Amino acid sequence: MITIKELKTRKELVDFVKFPFKLYKNTPYWIPPIISDEVNSFDKNLNPVFEHADARFFVALKGNEIVGRIAAIINRVEVNQQGLKKMRFGWFDFIDDLEVSKALLDKVNEIGKENQLEFMEGPVGFSNLDKVGVMTEGFENMGTMITWYNHAYYVDHYKAYGLKKEKGYIESEFPSENADPKFFAGFSEVIQKRYNLRPVNFKRTKDLMPKVDQMFDLFNESYSKLSSFVPISERQKKFFKEKYISFINPEYIKFVIDEKDKIVAFAIVMPSFAKALKKANGKLFPFGFIHLLWAKYFSKDVTFYLIGITPEYQSKGVTSILFTEFKREFDKRGIQMCHRTPELEDNHAIHRLWANFNTTITQKRQTMKKLLT
Repeated sequence: MITIKELKTRKELVDFVKFPFKLYKNTPYWIPPIISDEVNSFDKNLNPVFEHADARFFVALKGNEIVGRIAAIINRVEVNQQGLKKMRFGWFDFIDDLEVSKALLDKVNEIGKENQLEFMEGPVGFSNLDKVGVMTEGFENMGTMITWYNHAYYVDHYKAYGLKKEKGYIESEFPSENADPKFFAGFSEVIQKRYNLRPVNFKRTKDLMPKVDQMFDLFNESYSKLSSFVPISERQKKFFKEKYISFINPEYIKFVIDEKDKIVAFAIVMPSFAKALKKANGKLFPFGFIHLLWAKYFSKDVTFYLIGITPEYQSKGVTSILFTEFKREFDKRGIQMCHRTPELEDNHAIHRLWANFNTTITQKRQTMKKLLT
């Protein structure tokens, strides 16, 4: 008999976070989170996303054993301001038992109906900056710290419940040597002169920080037309600055500014922490933080995390300036492989951006949707 239990205390949420450690114990491609960091992200007093999102956390039990988990999420900006009556769900993991996955999804369906919502979609997080999608291809490739990994049977459970594909995403990689400067270096100089732009690089985080708020404003502006986009709030800006920006190598955050010193484009690249997180196995101490610090400074793999360009300069070749600056940095550090985070299948503009890099698709994933019944 399967029992669904709602989790509310921090101790219970630790169990929620730890469940995948058991489920993927023998899976070399799954990347574990830092347990304390993941639990903190579910704390309504710590994560500012809860200014406009509600979340409830559930596990499925067989006896006293956890056999599945799910987060039921309502983003109030999405529902109240955008009129999108969506019931989100994420952090959805389960053993290969259809009764378990059904019981968890039934709970999401129930909460959605109680809130007069129209459909459920997942797996997604609280907002646009969270992980997204159930993986459908690429199970033999290692994931990243900013994507979910899942067993191949997951998608069959989604389909068995009546969920159908809503959005498709692809992830890819390319050797750094494929970033041939002949495709962008010369063009970079032309674009700088034509529009009176220039790149800005930083070596110290404290010098970078004054530009970060403006960067997030540009992020909101450049992504505002994407479906179901939820802007970053002022409190979230502060949160991300303290939690993430200070941990990213300042050399991996690049800006392009105009003659008035206004940011017109930015890009964030992160060192690959995948192998370090595997070694840490969910714990910062006693040695986990050492593995992460080593990866920050010495990893030969990087992940392109975000690129934002103000609408005025989109399709004007500004990315050539960013790529030129990153190529110099990658050559200096001996970077070997570049990974790309999930990108919408139908985002043809972003695919054209990478056309000359001879990328290889490593994973495919999708969100799935069903009307509430």
